[in-house]
Amino acid sequence: MAAIGVMAMAASAAFAMADSVQNGQETNKVEMTQDTDKREIPAGPTLDIATTAGNIKIRLYDDTPLHRDNFLKLAREGYYDGVLFHRVINDFMVQTGDPESKEAPQGAMLGSGGPGYTIPAEIVYPKHYHKYGALAAARTGDEMNPERRSSGSQFYIVTGKKYIPQQLSRMEEISVQKQLQAYFMDLQRQHMDTIRQLRLAKDSVGLENLRQEFIKETEANVKPVTMTEEQVRDYTTIGGTPHLDGQYTVFGEVLEGMDTVEKIQNAETDGRDRPVEDIRIISIKVEE
Repeated sequence: MAAIGVMAMAASAAFAMADSVQNGQETNKVEMTQDTDKREIPAGPTLDIATTAGNIKIRLYDDTPLHRDNFLKLAREGYYDGVLFHRVINDFMVQTGDPESKEAPQGAMLGSGGPGYTIPAEIVYPKHYHKYGALAAARTGDEMNPERRSSGSQFYIVTGKKYIPQQLSRMEEISVQKQLQAYFMDLQRQHMDTIRQLRLAKDSVGLENLRQEFIKETEANVKPVTMTEEQVRDYTTIGGTPHLDGQYTVFGEVLEGMDTVEKIQNAETDGRDRPVEDIRIISIKVEE
């Protein structure tokens, strides 16, 4: 799949921020396949999540140890007992883990609560990606959180949709462009004093020369990560949310209970994506 050059990214304006992207998706119902059931699941501890909608069994990955250990600690402390699934979007994901949701009245703004700390990103991409059933950490956006640190407690389970190969190809192009843009914008931040001086001097030639230097350095140093055959297979057969790949820490997956997750994602919601009738985590138990 072809990469989009950084020249296109830089052409619209010198040192402009990249636009957000929306991706087309199919509305096919996601179904687990026999081949997917036979996939080797990464090593890690297993936990049972009891909810008012049913049970979910998950596995945490050992190669995201900071997220694994934090989740185990919170689960053993009973931190999640009583929290709501406060953000539910059909054909996308279900999110929970906000401690402020436990006694929240209807209409309350939720989604900003946590244990008072964040977790360094452990983005193991493309090994771990946003396939159907993936477990990932929520976080604040890049502008406030350029290091992509995860919420200390909030997480989501992916449902998503299935895609056709042409859609994945286009999304991969967008992903490559975003990787180039991210490096380019980091160069800009590092040289902001120089850029300001050139702007104050109205030195358009100097600005353009600097821009061209950034483009060359970006193209020389960025080796974009593209989709693996496994990703393409999963996103065309069981689905997921590929546009989130490489941006959030995926640290586990559902082993059993996606019927419960489907039930949660199909719940009627209000204008803030909160289920009209509360759906709670009763407990999370570690299988010792």
